[in-house]
Amino acid sequence: MIENYLNIPADKLLEAAGQTIYMLGISLFFGTLIGIPLGLLLVLTRKNGVKANHTIHFLVSGLVNIVRSVPFVILLVFIAPLTKVLVGTKAAIVPLVFYIAPYLARLIESSILEVQPGILEAAKAMGANTLEIIRYFLLPEAKASLVLALTTGTIGLLGATAMAGTIGGGGVGDLALTYGYQRFNNTLMFVTVII
Repeated sequence: MIENYLNIPADKLLEAAGQTIYMLGISLFFGTLIGIPLGLLLVLTRKNGVKANHTIHFLVSGLVNIVRSVPFVILLVFIAPLTKVLVGTKAAIVPLVFYIAPYLARLIESSILEVQPGILEAAKAMGANTLEIIRYFLLPEAKASLVLALTTGTIGLLGATAMAGTIGGGGVGDLALTYGYQRFNNTLMFVTVII
């Protein structure tokens, strides 16, 4: 039934959806592992932060801004040689991690900055060290906002996985381009948008 309606085998659609979920999951995992510490570093080292350090904040903030400002398609091409060195193939995961980590860092920074200053003052008054402030005060107080930040990041990353399909990264983006756009299959294009 699906084969007749979409003009592709059903297993192609399932394979593309699986590839997208795989790219999304792996790159979100590693991007979060990098993004959370970067976001915390941006908060802690800013002026009036727990560990205020202008130089570190300037460098990390600048690096995050530079990587975030590069359009993803250009980032895909630019990082291709590094990707080949790291994983030995032309994979989309490495550029996706480079894309999402600084994006999440800014979202996480914004979430943590929403924590009321009085909570930090109370933590310092109780004699909490930096790790205790992060673990027992900042992260728990920002939990709801952090969940929203990760959700926003996931949605942005999903769009990037579709772009990765344009360079042969697989997934729904590749399916839409190869079997939808290039073959004028508007029904398949509509289904890939829904997916």
